[in-house]
Amino acid sequence: MAKQPASPETRSVRLLKVGEQVRHILSELLMRQEVHDEVLTAHSVSVTEVRMSPDLRHATAYIKPLLGANEEAVLKALRTNTAFFQKEVAQRLRLKYAAKVKFLADESFDAASHIDKLLADPKVQRDLGDVVDEA
Repeated sequence: MAKQPASPETRSVRLLKVGEQVRHILSELLMRQEVHDEVLTAHSVSVTEVRMSPDLRHATAYIKPLLGANEEAVLKALRTNTAFFQKEVAQRLRLKYAAKVKFLADESFDAASHIDKLLADPKVQRDLGDVVDEA
C-alpha cells in the first residue's frame, strides 16, 4: 500500500514541535543578523514554516521576504549560507542527527491572494450574494 503524503493533521506532535523550534532558531538568526551576508542583512525575512522529515534529518524551511521583494536573491543568499544555518540549528537543538536545511519560497501567500481575487470577481460575488440571501 502506498504511503499517503503527510498533512498537518497526520504529522506527529514531535515533528511539529521540532519544526517549530527550528523555525524559531532560523528566525532569530535572521532577525539578529548573525549571518554575515549583505543580501540577508538588507532584507527582512520571515520564516513562515519549517517541516521536518519523519526521521528529523531533513528540514524544509519556507521563507518570505518582507513584501516579497527580491525573493530570488534572498533564497540564493540563504542557500549559500545553508552550512551556517545547519551548524547553528545542530548546536542549539542537540538532536541525535543534525538536520539538513533546505530553503523554499512560501507560495501560500500568493495562493491566498489569488483566491481573494477570485472571490472579489463580480460574478462570484453575485453567486455568493444569492447564497447569503437564501440562508
